[in-house]
Amino acid sequence: MDGSYEDLIRASKKYKEERDSRYKNSSNDRLLKIARKKIQTTMIGALSSIENNFGFLWNAENASDITDEQQHMKDIFDQVRSEILDRGNNQARNLEAEMSQYEVKWLKYNINIPVVKMEPKEGEENA
Repeated sequence: MDGSYEDLIRASKKYKEERDSRYKNSSNDRLLKIARKKIQTTMIGALSSIENNFGFLWNAENASDITDEQQHMKDIFDQVRSEILDRGNNQARNLEAEMSQYEVKWLKYNINIPVVKMEPKEGEENA
């Protein structure tokens, strides 16, 4: 049984290193996914605001019956929409490239609940 204890220690250390590596990768992936979603939400929210407030310019509610001028405004909106989405997606890719240069460790949520021994009140039995 020579070396079995040392082999066990080495295997345990290797397992912990692999687990930590997987945890860091999943932490990085998690943060990237959340950040990407926030960028997308910002883009879509901006487009929604533009459409809600300026949609009357191209008759957004009834797109089948629009004038030439309204069609021109819709074409401009579609171009702006495309530019916003392209720039946002470029920034999401830039974020991914930037985050690949960092090690991220998710701290999760920790709650410490103190346990206090309560003294029995007068007249109560000690259980």
